[in-house]
Amino acid sequence: MADHLENSQSNFDLQDQHADDTRKPLTATQTPTPTRRTSRLKPGLLPPWKVVLHNDQLNGMQDVVIIIKRLTPLTNQAAVRRMIEAHTRGRAMLLTTHRERAELYKYQFARRGLTVTIAPA
Repeated sequence: MADHLENSQSNFDLQDQHADDTRKPLTATQTPTPTRRTSRLKPGLLPPWKVVLHNDQLNGMQDVVIIIKRLTPLTNQAAVRRMIEAHTRGRAMLLTTHRERAELYKYQFARRGLTVTIAPA
């Protein structure tokens, strides 16, 4: 049995040495093999959609900020910036999310009297 333990210990040593060989850093003359980028999404990821807030002449600026903060994870400062951008430029991108959530945002903003459009990012 002691021989069996010695043999198994030596097998582990060989495996550890082999594992160490694969972890060696590259030398100055070696270059890593380039990875090929594809435009496909990784499995399990949903394609991104952007949620765009449009300028609103009916609601007050503070009301718009409150609605943005209530419905999105944006901070107060970010909500104010988006509101000002929508007011001055006509629209502002609120956030990017998956399509189902973007549709939910569109519905929730519409229920509060604000115009939001969604589009693939």
